[in-house]
Amino acid sequence: MSRDALKTLFHPFASEVLPPLGAGERVLFLGAEAGYILPPGFEATIEAVQPFRPLYRALEASRAAVKPVVEGEAYDAAFILCGKHKGENEDRIAEALKRVKLGGLIVVAGGKEDGIQSLRKRIERFGWGGDSLPKYHGVVFWFGRPENVDDVIAKLQKQAVRVDGRFTAAPGMFSHDRIDGGSELLASRLPEDFRGHAADFGAGWGYLAVELAKKAPGVKGIDLFEADYEALEAARANMAENAPRVPARFHWQDMTSEETRDKFDLIVMNPPFHEGHSTEHSLGVAMIKAAAKSLKIGGRLMLVANRGLPYEPVLETSFKEFGETCRNARFKVLWGKR
Repeated sequence: MSRDALKTLFHPFASEVLPPLGAGERVLFLGAEAGYILPPGFEATIEAVQPFRPLYRALEASRAAVKPVVEGEAYDAAFILCGKHKGENEDRIAEALKRVKLGGLIVVAGGKEDGIQSLRKRIERFGWGGDSLPKYHGVVFWFGRPENVDDVIAKLQKQAVRVDGRFTAAPGMFSHDRIDGGSELLASRLPEDFRGHAADFGAGWGYLAVELAKKAPGVKGIDLFEADYEALEAARANMAENAPRVPARFHWQDMTSEETRDKFDLIVMNPPFHEGHSTEHSLGVAMIKAAAKSLKIGGRLMLVANRGLPYEPVLETSFKEFGETCRNARFKVLWGKR
């Protein structure tokens, strides 16, 4: 998310189209990010919500009041900073409708690449009034929290999705409605005779961890690391449902900047390679380096990647041995030995 969208969100107040919210008023800020500047006269208390660990930590560093999940009710207003996922943006509006008092202000902003125009048009169809402004390559729109919104909340809030009859996920999570092809290829190569302690870096909603537990019944335990708080909670539920006998620990952690406390015999991962809307393989590089630090001597990393991503050089510099297990038309499975 660019800083432009933050400026767009606060533009109605900075331009005095909307009056500033005063002392004693409470604002729920969904999808919050660090870097916003409060306009003159804006004295309301902002309670930020951000489930993505790197953005959460940035808010913490800026001394914002931030939590990973929504809490509280009867807020005087809500701000919503949109992201690239339609279902998640709509769900945040549903949350605002639940948490803001009758007549309270709800302000929504995003960039054009976030689908803000189509979201604005959809909300306008409910006939709640309000207004909008274009600014900083984005759009901000606002309305008052109306009465009788239960039916609208039901339409907008995201619904859990059942995947392969075994897993539960939700919009906004990686590959929330299907098993990712790369993860499936890696799962087919997981060792059946593994008996040590394993970790899943970037565990998502838990597919690889469940598959490892199923394939290697002698595994002593699996630690799941995930930066998305909501995906990690889904992984917790999916492990409990599909691998209840395997000891599991769950860590809300940014693997590119936070080190693990323990060392592992095996690490599996399908590293992310998108930052916002662009391909950024440096995220995967950082996770590979983190895995090398988190393995015991002789421990092994197994990862899957798009065929075109150049991870081999970092494997060569970070591991004693490395190689490729297999590939198909889209993906390759790589390994490194500490």
